[in-house]
Amino acid sequence: MFSQGDADGFFAADGWKNGFPFNCHWKGECIRFDGGVMSMTVRQEEDGSFSGAEYRSRSYFSYGYYSVNMKAAKCSGVISSFFTYTGHPWDEIDIEFLGKDTTGIQLNYYTNGVGGHEYFYRLGFDGAEDFHEYGFDWQPDSITWYVDGKAVYRATEEIPSADAQIMMNVWNGEGEGFTEWCGPLDTGALPATAQYEWIAYRAA
Repeated sequence: MFSQGDADGFFAADGWKNGFPFNCHWKGECIRFDGGVMSMTVRQEEDGSFSGAEYRSRSYFSYGYYSVNMKAAKCSGVISSFFTYTGHPWDEIDIEFLGKDTTGIQLNYYTNGVGGHEYFYRLGFDGAEDFHEYGFDWQPDSITWYVDGKAVYRATEEIPSADAQIMMNVWNGEGEGFTEWCGPLDTGALPATAQYEWIAYRAA
């Protein structure tokens, strides 16, 4: 879908910050389109701050199958993602690459702000080396995650219900307790870039 550059119905976050403990400023210039691929980059600025990228749909969507063809950013302390999100209530369904180990993906979801459903799935390959398809089928009573068309995990409790935006972001984390999850930020490996060939949604 990125063959013509910026996708209709989506916009880049620009000029604000995702807050502690992440401390990453969203900058539209950290997103570029080239050769049918969207690249999203985390970089360190001259003043020592960090900039990242976020891309989200203007519309909200409900139950159905969500998928992405992507290549993860490989850098400890950097997360690259594909997910659905709504702020009020806080409902979210996640596929996240932790840049310290891109041979797996973390799957998670939040319902009314309650998370704690993390599951780490070993891919059997390095998601930073090539494009692969990742997705999830969101239904009223379940979420089933897929890798390259194969179902790999299913959740059936406290499933989100609020319509949500489709989102992707690439960002760095800092702060006590955070580096245990994503690894200490390896500034020597910056800039770190994730790439996205396409995203898709099929209504239930």
